[in-house]
Amino acid sequence: MRTSTVLVAGAWIVAATLSAGTALAQGNSAPAPAASAAATTQNPSDIVQSAAQSILKDLDANRAMYQKDPTKVGVLVDKYLLPHFDTEYAARLVLAQNWRNATADQRKRFVDAFYHSLLTNYGSALADFTADRMKVFPNKVEPGADHATVRTEVKRDSGDRIAVNYELHMTPEGWKAYDVNIDGISYVKSYREDFGAQIQQQGIDAVISRLERGEKPSDINKTTGSKS
Repeated sequence: MRTSTVLVAGAWIVAATLSAGTALAQGNSAPAPAASAAATTQNPSDIVQSAAQSILKDLDANRAMYQKDPTKVGVLVDKYLLPHFDTEYAARLVLAQNWRNATADQRKRFVDAFYHSLLTNYGSALADFTADRMKVFPNKVEPGADHATVRTEVKRDSGDRIAVNYELHMTPEGWKAYDVNIDGISYVKSYREDFGAQIQQQGIDAVISRLERGEKPSDINKTTGSKS
């Protein structure tokens, strides 16, 4: 199921959550500035809708270029999606206790390898994504709430529609997403289980090496692979 177009789009969202820089890899990101009134009061549904519309507008204007070179889709992810994701929180959730045990270099290698693996394997699918495939539902957030779920619906190649829900939490910079649930499957939880099993068996360097060789993240737990 993960290889369908809609799930591939979800995988790109996860790539955005993990495409962080050196500060994230070292676990020493600078304190976030205080959120503006607009940032803290903006409705989570509006954030998702705006980001989706921006990336789809760019895709429509330059679709031939992105289809010819899917790696350029990464620029769209960085520009339109990354600012709305809590990169450090998502990365820590994926690696769980392995994040605490990893060195600064291992953290950076994992983040970079995971992002580029998704870019290599799934970029062409996002390049074909169109506005008629996605619908964002409005949501109401109670005053003082620090968590929200934004429900969306995406049309698959078959014409069937599938639920794609975004989990957001309040940060000093306003609402930020950290996970995507696709048809009830949490990408953070799924990849945490896949990577965790292999890290336990082979060590984090082996998983990183497999990603660096271009293996799909969703395939990491399917085969044993060779220990690095």
